[in-house]
Amino acid sequence: MTDGTESIQQIARAIANELAGTLAGIDVKTCTAEEYKGTDILPADVFFIGCEKPNPVSFNYLARMLSHINLAARKCGVFSTDKKALKYLAALVRDSEAVMGKPLFITDAKNHADNVKAWIKEKSIIGQ
Repeated sequence: MTDGTESIQQIARAIANELAGTLAGIDVKTCTAEEYKGTDILPADVFFIGCEKPNPVSFNYLARMLSHINLAARKCGVFSTDKKALKYLAALVRDSEAVMGKPLFITDAKNHADNVKAWIKEKSIIGQ
């Protein structure tokens, strides 16, 4: 789930591609916060959230939903090109009780593939 900005969408696609290449037989879905429906997250074992800046308007529904749903035992990865956004995302996920792995901070949104690959290989998020 992303805020829809191009840089974050590129990173989300790289995460989805890396997961699909790393874990056989998984279903990977990407969407923007505006496209997101509350039921999208319920069947997910692992989910990822990214935004370019803290508190994007498009995350209003997601923020309300995460404050009222229990996602204990589900794993979550957060990613951004902004350190303040990573803190915002960590706080957003906290109320849902999802298990958050190490956040992914991307310093160069154009050259993120190696960072994404290393982050996924750490397996701190996907637990494999």
